[in-house]
Amino acid sequence: MRWRPGLRAAVVLTVAAVSLVTTAAMALTTYQLQAGSARERFTASAQAAFDSDAQQAHQFLVRSTAFESAVGGVAEYMGARLGLTWALVNFTPTSGPVSTAADGRYVPVAGTGGSFAGQLPVSRVDEARRGGRPVRYTADTPDGPQLVIVGEVEPGLLLAEFYHARGIDRELSALRDRLAVVAAVIALLGGALGVLAARGVRRRVRTAALAARRFGDGALDTRLPVRGRDELADLAGSFNAMAQRLGESIEQLRLKDQQQRRFVADVAHDLRTPVASMVAAADGLRSPDAQDRARSAELLASQARRLGALVEDLLEVSRFDAGAAELRPEAVDLEALVEDAVQVSAPDADVTVRSTGDVTLFADPRRLHTIVRNLVTNAVRHGEPPVAVTVDGTAPDLVRVAVADSGPGLPAELAPVVFDRFVRGDRARSRTEGSGLGLAIARENARLHGGRLDVDGAVFTLTVPRGGPPRVD
Repeated sequence: MRWRPGLRAAVVLTVAAVSLVTTAAMALTTYQLQAGSARERFTASAQAAFDSDAQQAHQFLVRSTAFESAVGGVAEYMGARLGLTWALVNFTPTSGPVSTAADGRYVPVAGTGGSFAGQLPVSRVDEARRGGRPVRYTADTPDGPQLVIVGEVEPGLLLAEFYHARGIDRELSALRDRLAVVAAVIALLGGALGVLAARGVRRRVRTAALAARRFGDGALDTRLPVRGRDELADLAGSFNAMAQRLGESIEQLRLKDQQQRRFVADVAHDLRTPVASMVAAADGLRSPDAQDRARSAELLASQARRLGALVEDLLEVSRFDAGAAELRPEAVDLEALVEDAVQVSAPDADVTVRSTGDVTLFADPRRLHTIVRNLVTNAVRHGEPPVAVTVDGTAPDLVRVAVADSGPGLPAELAPVVFDRFVRGDRARSRTEGSGLGLAIARENARLHGGRLDVDGAVFTLTVPRGGPPRVD
């Protein structure tokens, strides 16, 4: 005999099914978004760390003459990178022992014992050599999957670094468990409400099912009508709250994706100008005219410095985005630091420094120096003289630094976005020497200290806690 559920059982099963489908769809979407974002951050952070290691190893070789071979120098530098698994593959006989290949793999000439297999695939290594840029791939090791990045440090000398994804996997596993618990709780709640509200619930269940289908189809503005104060009204409110949070999360991800696309476009635009100038200057070095060669050399040097400053700013921004920026706080005399920053950034400009009260605090001097230097440079470059810098230490727990020029101040349309990346006071991007990242970096450094950076007309004010950044347990 075929079982036919009664009204109450049908209501319970329907409400539970709707709740489960809706929650599962939301949980799956949330997990996919969070998993993709977490893995992208992990890969970007690993790539940034590898690029930094490759650059620092190269600079270490340039500065040191104590090593007979490039292999020895890079191995010496990488040996100081505690907790990191790495390997070197060498193809240049004059720079140390040469790597050999067996069974489709190269044997590294140096590296940590670590957990890697001790050999690197020939195809990956050759791809890194041919492409001239690092190659990423996932390798199965005795300790589980690892992200491997291989790239050249010196011609014929490749560095491989191994990054564990255990932390990301644990986070995603915990997220899956939490989402499963949430889905189960909401499904049980829907069943209980169905038992208590058999009469008239069919129409409201149909409404909920229709909303779930619309939401699953991508209509993120879908909401359930909330009528009365019973359990189904609570369920509708919970659905709306979760839909609201998920919609906000997706919108934030969309905005962040747009910001990243804009950031990449701005970086490409800003890199194109100095690179094009350097290419033109390099061609001018072949001119038979000595004056032309001198002008080309001067242009090449200035554009190389500009390019180096831009790359350094981009690396700093990438550290903020990856959450890898570190504070090294110590006791700081803010008045002396401000005077030094003024001398470095605007030695010939009409800038006065005045201080009141106790101007000592506990902070990272390098990052504070960067903030003040960027503010003074901005005032001198885009404002009008004279420029006044005031250090106010009269508050018991805060110290303020105000940088004011004598100009009319920011235009009304520029004030809301002045701290965004690649925003310039001069809309003609090609006519300014700045990278458009100075104020953005200054604001991130202020936030890192637990402070803030405000603007009012022609006055930029930095406020930082006197006792240092807040501790995060």
